[in-house]
Amino acid sequence: MAVTFHATNTGLHLNAHPPFSSRKSLPCSSSKLFKSSPKRKTCVVVIRSSVVQEQDISFTDEENQLVDALIGIQGRGRSASPQQLNDVEQAVKVLEGLQGIPDPTDSSLIEGRWQLMFTTRPGTASPIQRTFVGVDFFSVFQEISLRTNDPRVSNIVKFSEAIGELKVEAAASIKDGKRILFRFDRAAFSIKFLPFKVPYPVPFRLLGDEAKGWLDTTYLSPSGNLRISRGNKGTTFVLQKKTEPRQRLLSAISTGTGVAEAIDEFISLNRKIGKDEPELLEGEWQMIWSSQAETDSWLENACNGLMGKQIVNKNGQLKFLVDIVLGLRFSMTGTFVKSGGNTYDVTMDDAAIIAGPFGYPIELGRKINLQLLYSDEKMRITRGYNDILFVHLLEAKIRN
Repeated sequence: MAVTFHATNTGLHLNAHPPFSSRKSLPCSSSKLFKSSPKRKTCVVVIRSSVVQEQDISFTDEENQLVDALIGIQGRGRSASPQQLNDVEQAVKVLEGLQGIPDPTDSSLIEGRWQLMFTTRPGTASPIQRTFVGVDFFSVFQEISLRTNDPRVSNIVKFSEAIGELKVEAAASIKDGKRILFRFDRAAFSIKFLPFKVPYPVPFRLLGDEAKGWLDTTYLSPSGNLRISRGNKGTTFVLQKKTEPRQRLLSAISTGTGVAEAIDEFISLNRKIGKDEPELLEGEWQMIWSSQAETDSWLENACNGLMGKQIVNKNGQLKFLVDIVLGLRFSMTGTFVKSGGNTYDVTMDDAAIIAGPFGYPIELGRKINLQLLYSDEKMRITRGYNDILFVHLLEAKIRN
């Protein structure tokens, strides 16, 4: 049994989109075939853009190891793989073993608004963590204000610029150079279109000891950009005051706002700082965003790069796998050859629907020019036919 499919005017990549995805619709020319319902080096980058206000971002080599480990983790740790969790844990241990700010609670660097990037969340009773932390669409912050007549630690969920935020506040006090004691005592929604705050219905007074806790800062960077804290219920937090360019791009993808603009800014920034020409790195790559919209046909989506996984081998071979339903998979293979500084000629010449040991061939002929706009060991940005943009994250390295 064979099904014939021939297309030349389609995008390249076959990779699934995660829950955080917002796409621009571009016309797809494929016909619908099937339907389915010590001394440490410091890196300083100056950024000027409309997406991110001008700021100096400073991370040491050891801090960059942690930032790299966080790239690609969804839900601030909720959906992290065992390997991702191990990478973060090892990077955290390295930083905790270094000499950051000796007594963080005595430093003014701990003050201000911190963005939550990662949390282990074991056994937490915090309503914010339990309800909102694992949702990528929201931004989560912690504000620390200790040098006032009313010292406070506040957890904030920012829904969007248009909607507003939820702020849960706690009265705070300093116990020692590392520990902050706190008791939650009030919370409210600040909705942009309402002239008043809406109380958050949590009876803090009735919670007793459940409303109390402590927070140890185990690492505070000398730059004041990165903080690691551990809570009284065993939770580890990684927070940043300023995020690096890849994190801001992934944040735009998570919220589905201004992604194409954020990609343009990111590519422009890397050109300004003199990045070398990117290479198509081997590994298993998962698509997290595409500028092309899905259709009603799973096969068309697969062939346009809106579903599945892409496997790149260093010997110039490509393989695409898409899980369909009930054990069925769509497989497509081909080759790529570098044709320019950052361009590749891609030929896809074999496809099949696979069910266990059996395969049903699909005749496929396609040649595509692929432009590699950015690539590192975590993230890749490409442009295919008709200027369709794709962002991929490395899911796994290939073991040789």
